[in-house]
Amino acid sequence: MKAEIISVGTEILLGDIVNTNAQYLAEELANIGIDVYYQITVGDNEERLYNTFKEGLTRSDIVIATGGLGPTDDDITKEVACKCFGQELKLHQPSLNKIEDYFKKINMSLSENNKKQAYFPKESIILENNYGTAPGAILKKDNKIIIVLPGPPREMKPMFEEKVKPYLKNNSNSVLVSKVLRTFGIGESLLEESIIDIIKEQNNPTIAPYAKDSEAILRITAKAFTEKEAEELISPVVEKIRSRVGSYIYGEDDTSLEEEVAKILVEKNLTISVAESCTGGLLSSSLINYPGISSVFMEGCVTYSNEAKMKRLGVKKETLDKYGAVSEQTAKEMAEGIAKQFNTNIGLSTTGIAGPEGGSVEKPVGLVYIGIYINGKTFVKRFIFNGNRQMVRLRATKNILNELRIKLL
Repeated sequence: MKAEIISVGTEILLGDIVNTNAQYLAEELANIGIDVYYQITVGDNEERLYNTFKEGLTRSDIVIATGGLGPTDDDITKEVACKCFGQELKLHQPSLNKIEDYFKKINMSLSENNKKQAYFPKESIILENNYGTAPGAILKKDNKIIIVLPGPPREMKPMFEEKVKPYLKNNSNSVLVSKVLRTFGIGESLLEESIIDIIKEQNNPTIAPYAKDSEAILRITAKAFTEKEAEELISPVVEKIRSRVGSYIYGEDDTSLEEEVAKILVEKNLTISVAESCTGGLLSSSLINYPGISSVFMEGCVTYSNEAKMKRLGVKKETLDKYGAVSEQTAKEMAEGIAKQFNTNIGLSTTGIAGPEGGSVEKPVGLVYIGIYINGKTFVKRFIFNGNRQMVRLRATKNILNELRIKLL
Protein backbone atom coordinates (compact mmCIF):
# COMPACT_ATOMS: atom_id res chain seq x y z
CA MET A 1 0.00 0.00 0.00
CA LYS A 2 1.08 3.56 -0.72
CA ALA A 3 0.36 6.54 1.50
CA GLU A 4 1.14 10.21 1.55
CA ILE A 5 1.16 12.70 4.36
CA ILE A 6 -0.43 16.15 4.20
CA SER A 7 0.42 18.62 6.93
CA VAL A 8 -2.23 21.34 7.08
CA GLY A 9 -1.58 24.78 8.51
CA THR A 10 -0.37 28.18 7.36
CA GLU A 11 1.68 28.36 10.57
CA ILE A 12 3.80 25.44 9.30
CA LEU A 13 4.40 27.12 5.94
CA LEU A 14 5.48 30.30 7.71
CA GLY A 15 7.89 28.39 9.93
CA ASP A 16 6.12 29.36 13.15
CA ILE A 17 6.06 25.71 14.26
CA VAL A 18 8.26 22.74 13.41
CA ASN A 19 6.50 19.94 11.54
CA THR A 20 7.36 16.87 13.61
CA ASN A 21 4.12 15.07 12.69
CA ALA A 22 5.29 14.13 9.19
CA GLN A 23 8.51 12.62 10.51
CA TYR A 24 6.64 10.58 13.10
CA LEU A 25 3.99 9.33 10.66
CA ALA A 26 6.53 8.43 7.95
CA GLU A 27 8.50 6.29 10.38
CA GLU A 28 5.40 4.62 11.81
CA LEU A 29 3.97 3.86 8.37
CA ALA A 30 7.27 2.36 7.25
CA ASN A 31 7.26 0.09 10.28
CA ILE A 32 3.97 -1.46 9.21
CA GLY A 33 4.90 -1.93 5.56
CA ILE A 34 3.23 1.12 4.03
CA ASP A 35 5.31 3.08 1.53
CA VAL A 36 5.37 6.88 1.71
CA TYR A 37 6.43 8.63 -1.50
CA TYR A 38 5.10 12.14 -0.89
CA GLN A 39 4.90 14.57 2.02
CA ILE A 40 3.16 17.90 1.43
CA THR A 41 2.47 20.97 3.53
CA VAL A 42 -0.49 23.14 2.55
CA GLY A 43 -1.98 26.24 4.15
CA ASP A 44 -5.51 26.79 5.41
CA ASN A 45 -6.98 27.40 1.96
CA GLU A 46 -9.94 25.36 0.79
CA GLU A 47 -9.13 25.27 -2.92
CA ARG A 48 -5.46 24.37 -2.46
CA LEU A 49 -6.26 21.77 0.18
CA TYR A 50 -8.97 20.21 -2.04
CA ASN A 51 -6.57 19.99 -4.99
CA THR A 52 -3.89 18.49 -2.75
CA PHE A 53 -6.28 15.81 -1.50
CA LYS A 54 -7.48 14.97 -5.02
CA GLU A 55 -3.94 14.76 -6.40
CA GLY A 56 -2.85 12.59 -3.50
CA LEU A 57 -5.72 10.19 -4.04
CA THR A 58 -4.73 9.67 -7.70
CA ARG A 59 -1.30 8.31 -6.77
CA SER A 60 -1.75 6.81 -3.29
CA ASP A 61 -4.11 4.43 -1.55
CA ILE A 62 -4.13 6.41 1.68
CA VAL A 63 -3.91 10.11 2.42
CA ILE A 64 -3.23 11.07 6.03
CA ALA A 65 -3.78 14.71 6.99
CA THR A 66 -2.80 16.33 10.27
CA GLY A 67 -4.13 19.67 11.48
CA GLY A 68 -7.15 21.79 10.66
CA LEU A 69 -9.66 19.98 12.90
CA GLY A 70 -10.14 22.84 15.35
CA PRO A 71 -13.25 24.98 15.98
CA THR A 72 -12.38 28.08 13.93
CA ASP A 73 -13.45 28.97 10.38
CA ASP A 74 -10.03 28.23 8.92
CA ASP A 75 -10.06 24.68 10.32
CA ILE A 76 -11.36 23.01 7.17
CA THR A 77 -9.51 19.70 6.77
CA LYS A 78 -12.43 17.43 7.65
CA GLU A 79 -14.85 19.44 5.54
CA VAL A 80 -12.57 19.32 2.49
CA ALA A 81 -11.97 15.57 2.93
CA CYS A 82 -15.74 15.02 2.92
CA LYS A 83 -16.08 17.14 -0.21
CA CYS A 84 -13.51 14.92 -1.98
CA PHE A 85 -15.59 11.83 -1.27
CA GLY A 86 -18.99 13.52 -1.70
CA GLN A 87 -19.96 12.68 1.88
CA GLU A 88 -22.21 14.81 4.09
CA LEU A 89 -21.38 15.90 7.61
CA LYS A 90 -23.87 14.94 10.33
CA LEU A 91 -23.86 15.57 14.06
CA HIS A 92 -22.31 12.70 16.01
CA GLN A 93 -23.92 12.96 19.42
CA PRO A 94 -21.37 10.87 21.37
CA SER A 95 -18.60 13.17 20.15
CA LEU A 96 -20.58 16.24 21.13
CA ASN A 97 -21.25 14.77 24.57
CA LYS A 98 -17.54 14.20 25.09
CA ILE A 99 -16.70 17.74 24.01
CA GLU A 100 -19.33 19.12 26.40
CA ASP A 101 -17.87 17.02 29.25
CA TYR A 102 -14.40 18.33 28.45
CA PHE A 103 -15.51 21.95 28.76
CA LYS A 104 -17.35 21.23 32.00
CA LYS A 105 -14.19 19.76 33.51
CA ILE A 106 -12.17 22.86 32.71
CA ASN A 107 -15.06 25.09 33.84
CA MET A 108 -15.50 26.86 30.51
CA SER A 109 -18.54 27.49 28.32
CA LEU A 110 -18.92 25.54 25.10
CA SER A 111 -19.12 27.87 22.09
CA GLU A 112 -21.10 27.15 18.94
CA ASN A 113 -17.82 26.93 17.03
CA ASN A 114 -16.71 23.96 19.12
CA LYS A 115 -19.79 22.00 18.09
CA LYS A 116 -18.50 21.73 14.51
CA GLN A 117 -15.83 19.37 15.83
CA ALA A 118 -18.61 16.81 16.47
CA TYR A 119 -19.79 16.61 12.82
CA PHE A 120 -18.76 13.61 10.71
CA PRO A 121 -19.98 11.64 7.70
CA LYS A 122 -22.13 8.70 8.75
CA GLU A 123 -19.85 6.43 6.66
CA SER A 124 -16.72 7.36 8.63
CA ILE A 125 -14.91 5.67 11.49
CA ILE A 126 -14.66 8.27 14.24
CA LEU A 127 -11.43 8.39 16.21
CA GLU A 128 -11.93 9.42 19.82
CA ASN A 129 -9.56 12.08 21.14
CA ASN A 130 -8.60 11.48 24.78
CA TYR A 131 -6.23 14.44 24.91
CA GLY A 132 -8.22 17.28 23.33
CA THR A 133 -11.53 18.32 21.81
CA ALA A 134 -10.97 17.40 18.14
CA PRO A 135 -11.83 13.81 17.18
CA GLY A 136 -10.23 12.36 14.07
CA ALA A 137 -11.82 10.21 11.40
CA ILE A 138 -11.18 7.54 8.79
CA LEU A 139 -13.09 8.12 5.54
CA LYS A 140 -13.24 5.47 2.83
CA LYS A 141 -14.62 5.37 -0.72
CA ASP A 142 -13.81 3.26 -3.78
CA ASN A 143 -10.80 1.59 -2.10
CA LYS A 144 -9.31 4.99 -1.23
CA ILE A 145 -8.80 6.15 2.35
CA ILE A 146 -8.49 9.60 3.89
CA ILE A 147 -7.48 9.81 7.54
CA VAL A 148 -7.77 13.15 9.32
CA LEU A 149 -5.90 13.64 12.59
CA PRO A 150 -5.48 16.61 14.96
CA GLY A 151 -2.39 18.79 14.58
CA PRO A 152 -0.98 18.93 18.13
CA PRO A 153 1.48 16.00 18.48
CA ARG A 154 0.26 15.22 22.01
CA GLU A 155 -3.16 14.49 20.48
CA MET A 156 -2.13 13.08 17.12
CA LYS A 157 0.42 10.50 18.27
CA PRO A 158 -1.76 8.57 20.74
CA MET A 159 -4.68 8.67 18.28
CA PHE A 160 -2.51 7.16 15.56
CA GLU A 161 -0.96 4.60 17.89
CA GLU A 162 -4.21 3.47 19.50
CA LYS A 163 -6.68 3.72 16.59
CA VAL A 164 -5.10 4.24 13.18
CA LYS A 165 -2.12 1.92 13.38
CA PRO A 166 -4.17 -1.21 14.22
CA TYR A 167 -6.60 -0.32 11.42
CA LEU A 168 -3.82 0.04 8.85
CA LYS A 169 -2.00 -3.09 9.98
CA ASN A 170 -5.14 -5.09 9.37
CA ASN A 171 -5.28 -3.69 5.83
CA SER A 172 -1.60 -4.27 4.99
CA ASN A 173 -0.23 -7.57 3.70
CA SER A 174 3.44 -6.80 4.28
CA VAL A 175 5.87 -5.31 6.76
CA LEU A 176 8.93 -3.12 6.37
CA VAL A 177 11.86 -3.83 8.67
CA SER A 178 14.92 -1.61 8.91
CA LYS A 179 18.36 -2.15 10.37
CA VAL A 180 20.45 0.95 11.02
CA LEU A 181 24.25 0.78 11.02
CA ARG A 182 25.91 3.78 12.67
CA THR A 183 29.43 4.74 11.67
CA PHE A 184 31.94 7.35 12.75
CA GLY A 185 35.20 8.45 11.18
CA ILE A 186 34.15 7.90 7.57
CA GLY A 187 32.24 10.48 5.52
CA GLU A 188 28.94 9.74 3.80
CA SER A 189 30.46 9.89 0.29
CA LEU A 190 33.40 7.62 1.13
CA LEU A 191 31.08 5.20 2.93
CA GLU A 192 28.85 5.01 -0.13
CA GLU A 193 31.86 4.58 -2.41
CA SER A 194 33.12 1.68 -0.27
CA ILE A 195 29.88 -0.29 -0.70
CA ILE A 196 28.47 1.14 -3.95
CA ASP A 197 28.38 -2.29 -5.64
CA ILE A 198 26.39 -3.70 -2.72
CA ILE A 199 23.94 -0.79 -2.94
CA LYS A 200 23.47 -1.20 -6.70
CA GLU A 201 22.87 -4.95 -6.59
CA GLN A 202 20.07 -4.64 -4.02
CA ASN A 203 16.38 -3.92 -4.57
CA ASN A 204 15.05 -5.77 -1.52
CA PRO A 205 16.59 -4.90 0.90
CA THR A 206 17.39 -1.35 -0.10
CA ILE A 207 20.39 0.51 1.34
CA ALA A 208 20.24 4.23 2.04
CA PRO A 209 23.28 6.18 3.30
CA TYR A 210 22.79 9.56 4.98
CA ALA A 211 24.65 11.90 7.29
CA LYS A 212 23.57 13.17 10.70
CA ASP A 213 25.44 14.96 13.49
CA SER A 214 28.92 14.34 12.05
CA GLU A 215 28.14 10.66 11.54
CA ALA A 216 27.42 8.55 8.47
CA ILE A 217 24.48 6.19 8.76
CA LEU A 218 23.26 3.26 6.67
CA ARG A 219 19.62 2.19 6.75
CA ILE A 220 18.98 -1.29 5.32
CA THR A 221 15.26 -1.85 4.72
CA ALA A 222 13.48 -5.02 3.59
CA LYS A 223 9.86 -5.68 2.73
CA ALA A 224 8.35 -9.11 3.41
CA PHE A 225 5.22 -10.82 4.65
CA THR A 226 6.62 -11.24 8.16
CA GLU A 227 9.27 -9.55 10.30
CA LYS A 228 11.27 -12.78 10.42
CA GLU A 229 11.40 -13.02 6.62
CA ALA A 230 12.49 -9.37 6.39
CA GLU A 231 15.24 -9.90 8.97
CA GLU A 232 16.49 -12.92 7.01
CA LEU A 233 16.80 -10.73 3.92
CA ILE A 234 18.69 -8.04 5.85
CA SER A 235 21.16 -10.25 7.74
CA PRO A 236 23.49 -11.28 4.85
CA VAL A 237 23.59 -7.70 3.56
CA VAL A 238 24.64 -6.42 6.97
CA GLU A 239 27.40 -9.00 7.15
CA LYS A 240 28.65 -8.03 3.70
CA ILE A 241 28.74 -4.36 4.67
CA ARG A 242 30.53 -5.16 7.92
CA SER A 243 33.22 -7.02 5.97
CA ARG A 244 33.97 -3.76 4.11
CA VAL A 245 33.56 -0.99 6.69
CA GLY A 246 33.17 -2.82 9.99
CA SER A 247 35.95 -0.88 11.69
CA TYR A 248 33.89 2.31 11.37
CA ILE A 249 30.63 0.80 12.65
CA TYR A 250 30.14 1.60 16.31
CA GLY A 251 26.56 0.43 16.82
CA GLU A 252 23.21 -0.60 15.41
CA ASP A 253 19.69 0.86 15.48
CA ASP A 254 18.68 3.20 18.30
CA THR A 255 22.00 3.97 19.98
CA SER A 256 24.65 6.68 20.08
CA LEU A 257 28.41 6.94 20.21
CA GLU A 258 28.37 8.11 23.83
CA GLU A 259 26.05 5.26 24.80
CA GLU A 260 28.32 2.64 23.24
CA VAL A 261 31.41 4.10 24.95
CA ALA A 262 29.63 4.30 28.30
CA LYS A 263 28.55 0.65 27.97
CA ILE A 264 32.16 -0.43 27.47
CA LEU A 265 33.31 1.58 30.48
CA VAL A 266 30.64 0.07 32.73
CA GLU A 267 31.09 -3.48 31.43
CA LYS A 268 34.87 -3.33 31.88
CA ASN A 269 34.53 -1.41 35.18
CA LEU A 270 36.96 1.26 34.01
CA THR A 271 36.79 4.44 36.05
CA ILE A 272 37.02 7.72 34.17
CA SER A 273 37.52 11.43 34.81
CA VAL A 274 37.32 14.26 32.30
CA ALA A 275 39.12 17.60 31.96
CA GLU A 276 37.59 19.95 29.39
CA SER A 277 38.54 23.31 28.03
CA CYS A 278 37.03 24.06 24.59
CA THR A 279 34.18 21.53 24.93
CA GLY A 280 33.02 23.26 28.10
CA GLY A 281 31.30 20.27 29.74
CA LEU A 282 29.81 18.76 26.58
CA LEU A 283 31.99 15.64 26.85
CA SER A 284 31.03 15.00 30.48
CA SER A 285 27.38 15.66 29.71
CA SER A 286 27.44 13.18 26.81
CA LEU A 287 28.74 10.38 29.01
CA ILE A 288 26.38 11.22 31.86
CA ASN A 289 23.42 10.70 29.50
CA TYR A 290 23.93 6.95 29.97
CA PRO A 291 22.08 5.45 32.97
CA GLY A 292 24.46 3.59 35.24
CA ILE A 293 27.54 5.62 34.33
CA SER A 294 27.78 6.77 37.96
CA SER A 295 29.52 3.49 38.80
CA VAL A 296 32.58 4.56 36.79
CA PHE A 297 32.36 8.30 36.10
CA MET A 298 34.25 9.99 38.93
CA GLU A 299 34.66 13.66 37.99
CA GLY A 300 34.25 16.18 35.22
CA CYS A 301 36.13 19.51 35.29
CA VAL A 302 35.83 22.51 32.99
CA THR A 303 39.30 24.05 33.29
CA TYR A 304 38.92 26.93 30.89
CA SER A 305 41.61 29.26 32.18
CA ASN A 306 45.32 28.60 32.46
CA GLU A 307 45.03 29.11 36.20
CA ALA A 308 42.42 26.37 36.45
CA LYS A 309 44.56 24.00 34.37
CA MET A 310 47.49 24.54 36.73
CA LYS A 311 45.56 24.54 40.01
CA ARG A 312 43.05 21.79 39.26
CA LEU A 313 45.04 19.50 36.97
CA GLY A 314 48.66 20.18 37.77
CA VAL A 315 49.55 21.42 34.27
CA LYS A 316 53.01 22.99 34.50
CA LYS A 317 53.33 26.74 34.09
CA GLU A 318 56.39 26.12 31.93
CA THR A 319 54.30 24.00 29.56
CA LEU A 320 51.67 26.71 29.18
CA ASP A 321 54.27 29.44 28.73
CA LYS A 322 56.27 27.50 26.13
CA TYR A 323 53.56 25.69 24.14
CA GLY A 324 50.34 27.46 25.04
CA ALA A 325 47.02 26.16 26.35
CA VAL A 326 46.12 24.74 22.93
CA SER A 327 48.94 22.27 22.40
CA GLU A 328 49.81 18.59 22.40
CA GLN A 329 51.82 19.02 25.59
CA THR A 330 48.99 20.72 27.50
CA ALA A 331 46.43 18.13 26.37
CA LYS A 332 48.77 15.37 27.59
CA GLU A 333 49.27 16.95 31.02
CA MET A 334 45.53 17.64 31.36
CA ALA A 335 44.59 13.99 30.71
CA GLU A 336 47.28 12.68 33.04
CA GLY A 337 46.50 15.28 35.68
CA ILE A 338 42.78 14.57 35.90
CA ALA A 339 43.40 10.81 36.08
CA LYS A 340 45.98 11.25 38.82
CA GLN A 341 43.85 13.75 40.74
CA PHE A 342 40.91 11.34 40.97
CA ASN A 343 42.78 8.02 40.72
CA THR A 344 40.90 6.80 37.65
CA ASN A 345 41.82 4.25 34.98
CA ILE A 346 41.10 6.77 32.25
CA GLY A 347 41.60 10.52 31.94
CA LEU A 348 40.26 12.52 28.98
CA SER A 349 41.13 16.06 27.97
CA THR A 350 40.10 18.58 25.32
CA THR A 351 41.75 21.89 24.53
CA GLY A 352 41.24 23.97 21.41
CA ILE A 353 40.03 27.10 19.66
CA ALA A 354 36.28 26.85 19.06
CA GLY A 355 36.03 30.35 17.57
CA PRO A 356 34.72 32.39 15.99
CA GLU A 357 37.73 34.46 17.14
CA GLY A 358 41.05 33.66 18.78
CA GLY A 359 42.76 31.85 15.93
CA SER A 360 46.11 32.56 14.26
CA VAL A 361 48.12 31.23 11.34
CA GLU A 362 49.90 28.73 13.60
CA LYS A 363 46.75 27.88 15.59
CA PRO A 364 43.64 28.42 13.46
CA VAL A 365 40.03 28.40 14.62
CA GLY A 366 38.92 24.78 14.79
CA LEU A 367 42.25 23.46 16.09
CA VAL A 368 41.63 20.93 18.88
CA TYR A 369 43.90 18.57 20.78
CA ILE A 370 42.40 15.62 22.60
CA GLY A 371 44.23 13.66 25.28
CA ILE A 372 43.50 10.10 26.39
CA TYR A 373 45.22 8.53 29.38
CA ILE A 374 44.57 4.81 29.94
CA ASN A 375 46.30 2.95 32.78
CA GLY A 376 49.71 4.55 32.42
CA LYS A 377 49.72 5.28 28.68
CA THR A 378 48.81 8.64 27.17
CA PHE A 379 47.73 9.36 23.60
CA VAL A 380 47.24 12.80 22.06
CA LYS A 381 45.67 13.58 18.70
CA ARG A 382 45.39 16.82 16.75
CA PHE A 383 42.31 17.84 14.75
CA ILE A 384 41.21 20.85 12.75
CA PHE A 385 37.42 21.03 12.57
CA ASN A 386 35.23 23.13 10.30
CA GLY A 387 32.00 24.75 11.37
CA ASN A 388 30.77 27.24 13.93
CA ARG A 389 31.64 27.25 17.62
CA GLN A 390 29.02 24.68 18.54
CA MET A 391 30.00 22.34 15.69
CA VAL A 392 33.69 22.47 16.70
CA ARG A 393 32.74 21.55 20.26
CA LEU A 394 30.41 18.77 19.10
CA ARG A 395 32.97 17.29 16.70
CA ALA A 396 35.68 17.40 19.33
CA THR A 397 33.40 15.55 21.74
CA LYS A 398 32.44 12.86 19.24
CA ASN A 399 36.00 12.34 18.04
CA ILE A 400 37.46 11.85 21.51
CA LEU A 401 34.67 9.39 22.33
CA ASN A 402 35.39 7.47 19.14
CA GLU A 403 39.14 7.40 19.78
CA LEU A 404 38.48 6.11 23.28
CA ARG A 405 36.08 3.45 21.92
CA ILE A 406 38.69 2.19 19.47
CA LYS A 407 41.41 2.00 22.10
CA LEU A 408 39.17 0.22 24.61
CA LEU A 409 38.15 -2.39 22.04
